[in-house]
Amino acid sequence: MSVSDRLEERGLVLPAVSRPGGNYVPATWVGDILFLAGQVAMRDGELVATGRVGGEVTPEVAKTAAEVAVLNALAVAQDAIGSLDRIERVARMTVYVASAPDFTGQSQVANGASDLLVYLLGESGRHARSAVGMASLPIGSPVEVELTIQVKR
Repeated sequence: MSVSDRLEERGLVLPAVSRPGGNYVPATWVGDILFLAGQVAMRDGELVATGRVGGEVTPEVAKTAAEVAVLNALAVAQDAIGSLDRIERVARMTVYVASAPDFTGQSQVANGASDLLVYLLGESGRHARSAVGMASLPIGSPVEVELTIQVKR
């Protein structure tokens, strides 16, 4: 089953790729490795939530935000490579979680993104991962995701 079929099966649509808000590119190549800039949890031009997890944002909402952020990252990847079926492997994912001082469930939040990658890409979606608590993230997003992907040439 193709990645497009799996997206459709879940009722998911990749968003349009938003243009960078600064002096950087959304994706850059080194050989067959595609490095993606961090993606926040935007849907239709709006954050799905704002604030810190364990404070203004519940872990459940943050897990959904991680799914949205990884869909945004996959949209950037598709724009760069043409088809998500060309992904050989998601080598690494870093999930940054804006966290209240006493929140320690960053890895559970990151599971939203990890679980979706594995569902969409199968074994190619299994990855090394870091889940990191932050005091804040750009524009108030509770989650930011960055991916490193090996692409079939």
